[in-house]
Amino acid sequence: MVNIKNVVFDFDGTLVDTAPLIVKTMMQTISEMGLPSRTETECRATIGIRLAEIPHTLWPEREGIGDEYARVYRKIFDELKRPLGVSCFPGVIETLRELQRNGVGMAIASSRSHSSLAEYVDLFALEESFVMLVGGDDVSHGKPAPDPVLRIMETLRWSPLETLTVGDAAVDILMGKGAGTKTCAVTYGNGTRAELSSANPDYMISDFRELTKIIIPSSDKPQKYCSNVWLDR
Repeated sequence: MVNIKNVVFDFDGTLVDTAPLIVKTMMQTISEMGLPSRTETECRATIGIRLAEIPHTLWPEREGIGDEYARVYRKIFDELKRPLGVSCFPGVIETLRELQRNGVGMAIASSRSHSSLAEYVDLFALEESFVMLVGGDDVSHGKPAPDPVLRIMETLRWSPLETLTVGDAAVDILMGKGAGTKTCAVTYGNGTRAELSSANPDYMISDFRELTKIIIPSSDKPQKYCSNVWLDR
């Protein structure tokens, strides 16, 4: 069995439920910029992509608007984030504390800016849980490229064979796979089960607390989570 010593987490949709805030911000950004309307489902599907790259996905016919979209989005986001607020998913805080007590190294690879990511980590008093934060503006190539995870492993000298990448979107799984790590998809976030399955993660869980069964196993028998059942490999 592979001994998982380190974990790289996605942030939005994996640790914290920011989807309502993000979608509302996107809707207002689209309106303010006069862009063709998109559904909440279409907007939600882009969570995990760097801001400046979202227009290429939603409006491929509109070239060169990425920087302006990011600027308008950040302005509106700053206006909305306080009244709307966000919260961690169930079990996140206690599970992170348990992993920390067991000596698991933890880092975050997010598509949001480094400053915004750090602000939220501080908001939830999680700064002591993570040894490194990588935002979308810290790397040349964002998800699904492996750059964020590679940067973390190279800086901290983590082995990919001992590292697990956890995320709620296919781009997170592809990022982890590209970096050579094991991968775990969470099904309670923004990605659909079908989208996550298509990325072929090593594990799939529906509750964040189930991570301890992967990282801190109760027996020496390797296990794999599949279709809501733990199966021996």
